[in-house]
Amino acid sequence: METNNFNYVQSREETAAISKTFMSSVFSWMFAALAITSVVAYYFGNSLDLITLLVDPMVGKMTGLGYAVMFAPLAFILIMSFGFNKLSYPVLLFIFLAFSAVMGMSLSFIFLAYTAGSIFGTFVAASGMFGVMALVGYTTKTDLTKFGSIMMMGLVGIIIASIINMFLHSSGMEYMISFIGVLVFTGLTAYDVQKLKNIGAGIELGTAAASKLVIMGALNLYMDFINLFIMLLRLFGNRK
Repeated sequence: METNNFNYVQSREETAAISKTFMSSVFSWMFAALAITSVVAYYFGNSLDLITLLVDPMVGKMTGLGYAVMFAPLAFILIMSFGFNKLSYPVLLFIFLAFSAVMGMSLSFIFLAYTAGSIFGTFVAASGMFGVMALVGYTTKTDLTKFGSIMMMGLVGIIIASIINMFLHSSGMEYMISFIGVLVFTGLTAYDVQKLKNIGAGIELGTAAASKLVIMGALNLYMDFINLFIMLLRLFGNRK
């Protein structure tokens, strides 16, 4: 009986170690993607030569490249999601890093609308909120599956409301969407971290499948952070 208990404890410890290694890889690639996005956004947003590639200053409207940059991130996400089984790990990683660079180009528009100080302050606030919720998701013993389902329904509601507001241009509705968005994406952060932790506990490290799951996990958490940051910026950012 003692031997069986000992073997069970060892097995559990090994599972926890594998999950920890998996999560470390997920966060490492997420932070790498955020670094790429931040650098690209900063240089595009503060360079007249680069930003004019996206916005025509003569007419004050986006160029063809600007529209492409705006919608390209969705295309990248769809390619990664639906091509997960067919794409090799190096290709999936390349697409993810290219996606983070294009996201940086897309986010460069915030430097035209908000002050640099409020952008930096909001980034710090988003980082703190994300870190706290990630810690909650990683350490809590409570199953967040039902909670995550509620957050996903909230996300669907945000998407639908955002599409409607594209035609209404209601500042009040935008405020409500942003407020609810902060709640949804803070909740999704905890849920996604717990989900990824559980996935990491059941995989075999070193395989191509595990490596690709790391990238998809990094993509999930990256999107949680970016959306949380954008929602907070809309609520508290100082416009120019």
